[in-house]
Parts: sequence; structure tokens; C-alpha cells
Amino acid sequence: MIKIDEEIPVPAPPGRVWEVVSDPAEVVSCIDGAELGQSHEDGSFDGTLAVKFGAVRVRFGARVSLDLDEPEREGRLSAKGRDGQGATRFTAHATFQVREDAGGSWVRVTGEITLAGKLASLIEAGAGAMVARMTREFSAELVRRCTGTTEVTLPRPSVWTRLRAWWLRIFQRSEVRSGQAQ
Repeated sequence: MIKIDEEIPVPAPPGRVWEVVSDPAEVVSCIDGAELGQSHEDGSFDGTLAVKFGAVRVRFGARVSLDLDEPEREGRLSAKGRDGQGATRFTAHATFQVREDAGGSWVRVTGEITLAGKLASLIEAGAGAMVARMTREFSAELVRRCTGTTEVTLPRPSVWTRLRAWWLRIFQRSEVRSGQAQ
């Protein structure tokens, strides 16, 4: 299982940040390798994401549902899909919220991704570094879109954030090793 728990500072008013994070097309444009697909009658939509894990590039396709609470500036996302070869399946659940802060906003994202199949252990082993990289890239593009600036300098992650990411990588590797030993 991959866990996501991120807080992203955005130097823009909460209303503007909500406009971006509540629009699937805007969010997808903030994620390198992501594409928005067909919309369905039930409000869900298709999406794809190509992710690189070391030398391996995996393309995932999913059906995504989004539930938005505009007055609270909160959203819930659910996705279910698999990789292009059908070797790995996943389900994902995430929540996000935009909060006002002095001088701007914070976007808090929490979630879990459950993987099953041939590539699950490989993906989970590289998840910490991949999530950190994708969060940095997404954050920079989100700030750029919300503020209209062309060059964005994000604050360097705190020692605690880097330590947490390092600990998660170590913990996930030990889980993978113990799972392979059984």
C-alpha cells in the first residue's frame, strides 16, 4: 500500500486554488504524464498516468470518480484501474482540502493506493521517491497556475519532511523483503 500525506503551500487566495484543484482538466495539466479521457454519464471519467520507476515506465489507466464539496473546499477522489499490460491492478482513494493561510493557501492531500499483481512490489518499493518527485512537480505547476508566474521557487522540504520520506522508503523496502520471504 502506498500512503500519501502532503501539504502544499500556494501563495494565492483559496478561491483561486479551489478553481484549479476542483477542475480535473487543470489538475491533469499539473501532472507530467497524465491525460484526461472520456467522461461518463455517472460523472466519472477515464484517465491515464505514465510513471517511471527507475528504468521501468508503467502506464496506468483508470476510471475516476470525484465528489466535490465546494462550500468546504474539499474533495474526494476514487479510482480503479490497471497498468497497460494488465499485470498490476490498483484502487486509490484520496481526499483534498484547500485552507486559507496568512498570505495564501494550503492544499492538504491524503490518500492510499492499494496495488495487486506482478509489478506491485516493484512499484511499492519505489513509491517514496516517486511520490516525493511527483509532489514537487505538481506543487510547482499548481503554484504557477494559481499565481500566473512563470518561474516558481518552492520552499525546500523541511528536515522532517525529508526524514519522513526516507523512513517511508526504508519501511516499504522492509515490507517488500518480508513479503518476498514468505
